[in-house]
Amino acid sequence: MEEERSRAARLVEIGASHEGQRIDNFLLATLKGVPKSRIYRLLRKGEVRVNKGRVRPVYRLRQGDMVRIPPVRTAESSGQQAAGQALRAALERAILYEDEHLMVLNKPVGIRLGLIEVLRQMRPGQTALSLVHRLDRETSGCLLVAKQRAVLLDLQAQLQGEEMGKHYLALLKGAWRDGERLVELPLTKNRLQSGERVVRVEEGGRSARSVFVPRTLYHDASLMAVSIKTGRMHQIRVHAAALGHPVAGDAKYGDSEFNRQMKRLGLKRLFLHAARLEFSHPATHNQLALEAPLSDDLARVLTALGQATRPPRPA
Repeated sequence: MEEERSRAARLVEIGASHEGQRIDNFLLATLKGVPKSRIYRLLRKGEVRVNKGRVRPVYRLRQGDMVRIPPVRTAESSGQQAAGQALRAALERAILYEDEHLMVLNKPVGIRLGLIEVLRQMRPGQTALSLVHRLDRETSGCLLVAKQRAVLLDLQAQLQGEEMGKHYLALLKGAWRDGERLVELPLTKNRLQSGERVVRVEEGGRSARSVFVPRTLYHDASLMAVSIKTGRMHQIRVHAAALGHPVAGDAKYGDSEFNRQMKRLGLKRLFLHAARLEFSHPATHNQLALEAPLSDDLARVLTALGQATRPPRPA
C-alpha cells in the first residue's frame, strides 16, 4: 500500500463523449486491467469522488463533472488473468459481424473471465469496447458490442426507444395451448437476505412486454420463439414462469422435476438462446439482422425430445 499512497490521485473532467455513462463503466475503461471487484471497492469506500462527493456505481456522468480517481497499484492492474488461446480462438469463431464501429458475436456460455475483458485483450487498440446490452450468464446467442462511445449511445438509444429487435428461442415446460401470445406483466427487482437477486411480477413494477410464438410442440415441452422490446432483467424467464411454462433448466424460476427430466435428455444449462438481433447501424443507418445458430448442446436436446406431436397453431 505504500506505493499506492505515495502516488497522487488525479482529477478528470468529463467531456461530452462521456455524458450519461455510468461511473463504474467509466472506471472500468479508464483503469484498464483493474479487476471489477477493486473498482467497486473504490466506489464503496468513497475513494472515487465526483465533484468531491461520494457516488453509487449507477451514477451517470454529466459533462463538466470532476472525477477524482485514486492511485491504483500497477501490480494489481497487471495481475488480471489473461485469456487463453483456446478461449480467444473460440470467441473469434463466434463473431457474426464486425466492422470499425461494432461487433456482434454468438456468445457462448461458461466463460469464467469477464467477456468484455477478454474482448479488450483480443482487441488491445480499441479501448472503448463496451457491451450494449447483457445476456444472462447461462444464455447464449447474439450479443452486441460497441467500439466507440458515440456508437454505444446510439445503440442504447435504440434499445430504450424499443427500436431494436431481440428474438430468442426458449424451451418451456408443458404443451403450449395458445397461438401467439403477448405478455404484459410489470417486473420488479428484489434482493433476498442471502444477497441473491430475483425478479418478480408485481403491480407498479417496470413495464415489460414479451411475445411468445410456438415453434415446435413436444409431448411435455414446447419450443418457443420469444420477442422482447423491453430488456428487463430475467424478463423471459419470469414471464414464462408466470404463465406456468417455466424455461427448461432454470434453477431460479423453473420447475425442479421438469429440469430433472430435461437433464436426463442431456440439458446441462438454461435453454434460452438469443437467436436474432435487428438494429439500425449507427454509422451507415442500414438495417442489420444477425442470426446466431443454436448451439450443438441445445440442438441435441431437441433431437432427444423426438418428433413433435403436432404442428403449432397458426398465429
